[in-house]
Amino acid sequence: MDLATLKALQPSEFAQAADGYRASSDMASAAKDHIDNVVAASMRGSLKGEARDAALAELKQLSANFHYAQIECGLVSTALNGFVHDMNAARGKLLSALADAEALKFTVGADGSVTYPPGEPRTMVELPPAGGTVTAGADPRAPGAPPPSVLRPGAGPAPNPHRAEAIALADRIAAALKEATETDAKWEPRVRALKADDDLTVSAHDLADAQSDMAGVREAGKGYLESIGGPPKDATPAQNADWWKGLTPQQREAYLSLQPDVVGRLDGLPAEVRDEANRIVFDEKQAGYRIRLDAIPKPPAEEWTYIVTMGGAAKVHTDEWMAWDRKYGDDYRHLTDSVKGMDAIQKRFDATGTEGLPEAYLLGFSPDGHGRAIVATGNPDTAQHQAVYVPGTGSDLDSVEGNINRMTDLWRQTHQASPNASVSTITWLGYDAPQSPVKDAPFEHYAYDGAPAFRQFMDGLDASHSAPGDPHRTAIGHSYGSTLIGAAAEKGNLNTDDVIFAGSPGVKVGSAAEMDVPKGHVWNQEADGDKVPDIGRYGHGGSQWRLGGGTFLIPSDEAFGAIQMNTDAEVRGTERTTRSEGHSEYWTPGSTALRNQGLVVVGQYGDVTAPQ
Repeated sequence: MDLATLKALQPSEFAQAADGYRASSDMASAAKDHIDNVVAASMRGSLKGEARDAALAELKQLSANFHYAQIECGLVSTALNGFVHDMNAARGKLLSALADAEALKFTVGADGSVTYPPGEPRTMVELPPAGGTVTAGADPRAPGAPPPSVLRPGAGPAPNPHRAEAIALADRIAAALKEATETDAKWEPRVRALKADDDLTVSAHDLADAQSDMAGVREAGKGYLESIGGPPKDATPAQNADWWKGLTPQQREAYLSLQPDVVGRLDGLPAEVRDEANRIVFDEKQAGYRIRLDAIPKPPAEEWTYIVTMGGAAKVHTDEWMAWDRKYGDDYRHLTDSVKGMDAIQKRFDATGTEGLPEAYLLGFSPDGHGRAIVATGNPDTAQHQAVYVPGTGSDLDSVEGNINRMTDLWRQTHQASPNASVSTITWLGYDAPQSPVKDAPFEHYAYDGAPAFRQFMDGLDASHSAPGDPHRTAIGHSYGSTLIGAAAEKGNLNTDDVIFAGSPGVKVGSAAEMDVPKGHVWNQEADGDKVPDIGRYGHGGSQWRLGGGTFLIPSDEAFGAIQMNTDAEVRGTERTTRSEGHSEYWTPGSTALRNQGLVVVGQYGDVTAPQ
């Protein structure tokens, strides 16, 4: 980078190009959403047959193409804005040095050298100190002057004060050119890498490459992101919302492009923004996990064999399988389970429009550990009624499909109860649920560890709500999920209007009055044959001081004060509902249990039925 190039450079042209790429990214995003939520959804709702299925497959690929274009154009836009930010800093330093040189009437050469004029003589008979030309790093002493250690007063050429000023200017010019050169060298390969393969198919490798592109631009753009300023540390959802509202479109694009995982998990941001961010994370993680899984050799076909022991034949793993398991087993199982969960989430995306099902919003996602997934059916920001469901023991990304289906079935039930109601039902797997009923579920730390995140999420629904009036919100806990909701109420403010417990082993508090909702708004279901409530009573049951010590209460106890809802079969006019039994049938379509939950969610309390 030379002086003439940097001086003539117009960063605004790159900023205009960045705006163009951002507009292209926005158009690709809008096209993707239109295909998924309008075109494909309408076809699912009105057509059937092989031709429809073939068309949906083509539309799905077209949607993926638009999403890839959205991601890459967003990265190009952010990279160009990052380049402008860095280059403006370097160019600003150069222009400042040139302005100072002009004010001093110094001349700056094309190579960055600075020519200064003669100085003032010290006496009437002395010649003025000579002018000259210096470059960066020049000796500040006058040419021919002895070292300062032997210089005597009045000896040697008179110093020219302009020389030091000129050297300082030359140093500033050189530093600006060096910074500009480094900026150009840093961003050139990052921008050049932002290109697609020369085919017409967006593959898993393309999306994995997009994730690599993101990492590269993020590394180069550290200074740019720091200049924007990230979300406040330990912020409330309302503070998160204020931070997002205060960003320019370019700054929002930067965070969506470079840190979608951060944006996607910020409670208080609009559901559409979180969904957009999490879909980027989702697609790139799904692609990366598939590539990693495909690279692992499949397990040996023969996993088991028999050996003869003193007690007879014993079934054991084969040597081949054991060797494979030691090398690949843990990674293979994690990847397989995670891909299964991601496929289930994608299945919900692809179901939009089926039987009137609204679009899904991915409000949280991570495949790390047991996984995280927060999936909304319907936009909670515009919904009149919100229902947030917390699943219990054994819940992880691998098993998320069943928990998502429960909330889609509940959404359909609410529309049977109130066809015109605006409802969003949310599966909140935002905590590490206990995985083993025996080894993990008896411990309370899973509930208390997850409770703050649940309260934060519920507060975030308030901060992002955009429809008129306050939404009616219901928290629903199944099994250990009810324990988490109880812990959240015990340790803080639970931002909800109603609470529904199903198959609860105890909620850490001993009465409905401690659940942070108005009297008469704690509801409970215990189906015949569900053994969990009584088993959990002595681990997670609460107590009331007036009943004395040693009494453990769960929501199924009359003394707890919850309103008990029927789970048996009912006949109401021409409507017949089915019976729920055991621990897992509270959301069976057509059941009394599901019908009563739907009535609470839409606020039709008078139609809720009690056990016979």
